Amino acid sequence: VEIVRPDTDPHFFEPAPSDIREMVEADWILAGGLGFESYLDKLKDSVGPGPKFFVAGEHVPDPLGAGDGVCQEDHDHSEHEHHHGEWDPHWWHSVSTVRAVAAALAREWSAALPGEELARRAAAFDRRLDELDKWARIQIAGIPRERRILVTSHDGLRYFARDYSFRTLPVSGITTTEQPSSQKARETIATIREAGVPVVFPTSTENPKVLGEITREAGVQTGHALHVDGLGGGEAVTFESMFRHNVNAIVGGLRPSTP
Repeated sequence: VEIVRPDTDPHFFEPAPSDIREMVEADWILAGGLGFESYLDKLKDSVGPGPKFFVAGEHVPDPLGAGDGVCQEDHDHSEHEHHHGEWDPHWWHSVSTVRAVAAALAREWSAALPGEELARRAAAFDRRLDELDKWARIQIAGIPRERRILVTSHDGLRYFARDYSFRTLPVSGITTTEQPSSQKARETIATIREAGVPVVFPTSTENPKVLGEITREAGVQTGHALHVDGLGGGEAVTFESMFRHNVNAIVGGLRPSTP
C-alpha cells in the first residue's frame, strides 16, 4: 500500500490520521531514510511496536553528504543541511545503490518468509537492475562529456550525476521547500549561457514557474519533466520505468541532434 502517492511532493507530505491507522495494521513499513521523511521518528512512536520498519537509508553503502562534490556549482549548503541533515536522501537515482538496498530488504524478509520464492524473485530483480544500468550507460554514452550538465528545478540527482559523470546545476536546494533567490537565478542563467546548456529539466512535482522564467531568460529549451522525489504516474509507476523515463528524457534533451 502506497502512503505517499506517485507525483506527490514528499517534502510537503505529513501522514494523515487515516494513514497512521493503515500503518498500524501493517507488518512492514518501508521508508527512504537519510532524513527524507522528516516525520519518521514521530511516525514510529505513533504506530507503536507492531510494524517492523525497514529504513533504506541505513543500507545505502555510499551515501552522499549534503555538500559532496558532484554538484559543482556554489550553494549555501547550511540551508540544505538544516532540512535534511548530513545526507542527500535521493539515493534511488543510483542503480548500484538500489541493488544494495534491495538485497538488504530481501535478507530482512527472508527471515519472515522462508522458502525459495523470495530468493528467486530477489535474484531476478537484481539481474534486471544490472541490465538497466548497462542500458543506461549505452544511452548516456551518446552525450558528449561537455554537454553532461543537468540543470534541474531542485537538487535531487547527485547520485545519478556521480554514477554517470554529469555536473548538476540545480536552481534550488535539496528540498522543494527551498526557493532560489533572485541572485541565484541570475547566476544560474549566466552559467547556462556560459556552458552552452541546451535544455533545462523541470521536475514532476514542482511548480515550473521559476524554472520557466530562467529558461526564457537564458534562451534555452525546457526538457521533459523528471521524476526526482519518487515514482510518477503513467509509464513511471515502478523504479525501473521511472529510471528509464528519466534517462530517456535526459538523453533526448542533451544528446546532439543527428545532421
